[in-house]
Amino acid sequence: MKLKEWNEDDRPREKLMLKGSVALSDAELIAILLRSGTRNQTVIDLARHVLSLADNNLAELGKIELKQLQGIKGIGMVKGITLLSALELGRRRAITHTEGRPAIYKPTDVQNIMEPLLSDLMHEEFWALALNQAGRLIDKKKIGHGGLAATPADIRVVFKFALDKLATRLLLVHNHPSGEKFPSKEDIDLTIRMQNAGNMLNIILADHVIIAGKNYFSFKEEGLL
Repeated sequence: MKLKEWNEDDRPREKLMLKGSVALSDAELIAILLRSGTRNQTVIDLARHVLSLADNNLAELGKIELKQLQGIKGIGMVKGITLLSALELGRRRAITHTEGRPAIYKPTDVQNIMEPLLSDLMHEEFWALALNQAGRLIDKKKIGHGGLAATPADIRVVFKFALDKLATRLLLVHNHPSGEKFPSKEDIDLTIRMQNAGNMLNIILADHVIIAGKNYFSFKEEGLL
């Protein structure tokens, strides 16, 4: 049955107008973005095919690249770009919730701020977060951009940033695209060097948090700081 032959209440656009966006499934929301299906499948079927690329997981869908989307029959450049744009807006909306100067007292606070920035990346990034004495975020800065398994982090750049921001406390954050949350030997060695440098400058290294998808590893929680 073609989509136009469905009951009006079941068509994605009409359903949204009648019941609101929360009433729609993931596939129905994606179908609205796609607008049309193909000769042999409805737009809903096409949307389900898109979701199947990420095992029906929206967090994983955020990692999909344009070429992968264009590999689906019925999705060209325009539809692919539309989907990626919507996913990016969702990511930015999540980041917006953490703007201002939130207090950071525990690793989950770090995860809430940094996961939207790091969890969808296919490469490693290393960030520094400057805090004041009360533990409130002054600013954050990307220090290094690496590959799949490593990223450079210059101690001088990290502490110049902290000094410029008049920070008394510092948080280090990097991601593991593999999903493995535990630190490597290099991660541990770097953390020790950062802590020693901070001690010399009277800047406390409050924690080093590794973001691995929805999971995290805290050096402080694990007794490594």
